[in-house]
Amino acid sequence: MTGPKDPDPADEAEPQEPPEPSAAHEPGEETPPPEQPQQAAETPAAAPDFEGPRRRARREREERRAAQARAMAIEQARREAKRRAMGKPPGEARRLRRGTVRGLKVLMWSALISVIVVGLGLLLYFTPVMAVRSTVVTGVGAVTQEEIVAAAAVAPGTPLLQVNTDSVAERVAAIRRIASARVQRQYPSTLRITVVERVPVVVKDYPDGPHLFDRDGVDFAIGPPPPGVPYIDTDSPGPNDEPTKAALQVMTSLRPEVAAQVARIAAPSVAAITLQLIDGREVVWGTTDRTEEKALKLGALLTQPGKTYDVSSPDLPTVK
Repeated sequence: MTGPKDPDPADEAEPQEPPEPSAAHEPGEETPPPEQPQQAAETPAAAPDFEGPRRRARREREERRAAQARAMAIEQARREAKRRAMGKPPGEARRLRRGTVRGLKVLMWSALISVIVVGLGLLLYFTPVMAVRSTVVTGVGAVTQEEIVAAAAVAPGTPLLQVNTDSVAERVAAIRRIASARVQRQYPSTLRITVVERVPVVVKDYPDGPHLFDRDGVDFAIGPPPPGVPYIDTDSPGPNDEPTKAALQVMTSLRPEVAAQVARIAAPSVAAITLQLIDGREVVWGTTDRTEEKALKLGALLTQPGKTYDVSSPDLPTVK
């Protein structure tokens, strides 16, 4: 019998080393399962996502807006942190800064406008840019234009802003025949003087000649009276004489066609006024009470024949 055969040393297999870990995975990491190429090959590839020009432009806009919003948020957070560090309430610094800037702008513009106005005023006041080169006078009749210009005493070439219009008007109104005067600057180079002459209402004889009185009782001229101006009989006619003022009140209340018939008005007192007409008729007026009503009644009463017309009581006018 053959005994057990001794093992051949050549037949003994060498010990196999364990397989080394893959270089793509570090020790300790979980080894992915082996790929299944057959299954992957069977799965169809996903279609690529196509991005057109409009979608790309919209995406870029959204990205820019997001970036701006992040930048503004970061800047706002920085400012708020700075305000908290300085001990100011949030938003107060911005309000103060805006108010300061606005106030500085207003102040700057106000100063600029003031400088321009002052400069322009100085230019016009001290230079002959807008100076008096002509004087226009309106409203003259008995007074000549030369008399008005001489009384105004404004030298040609005087800057208009240096002309005191009130003083010029007072000098012109100092002429006895002038009741009022108005002086105006008309840029660039004209001075306009508008006058109102006194109109004679009554006349009184004096040794040096007849004196003309206007509606205010001012004795403004000596000379022959215009046609239709009646004579006045008072002791001392003048603007402060009560009988004179009463007689002038009666004359100015009459209708023009009636006033033209008056030759003389007598006022020895304020309560005894009488009118003498050109044709010799007489009107008893009495006081100045209800003057307008008396003047209205006299206009109708003179259409009746008679010698004496009494309107001293306008409720009971009489004709004799």
